[in-house]
Amino acid sequence: MFDHSFFSSKVGHAALVSVVAMIAFTVFAQMQHDVASARMLLGNAPVVELA
Repeated sequence: MFDHSFFSSKVGHAALVSVVAMIAFTVFAQMQHDVASARMLLGNAPVVELA
């Protein structure tokens, strides 16, 4: 499909950088979603005080 000469060209390099950026953004967004979900779970937990 793609050979070494494509990835060594400027267009191929830009394509690789674009794919890496999309993967990094997806991982970052998923991490933020997981943190927000954990906060919601902790925010809904009842608070119990022991005497």
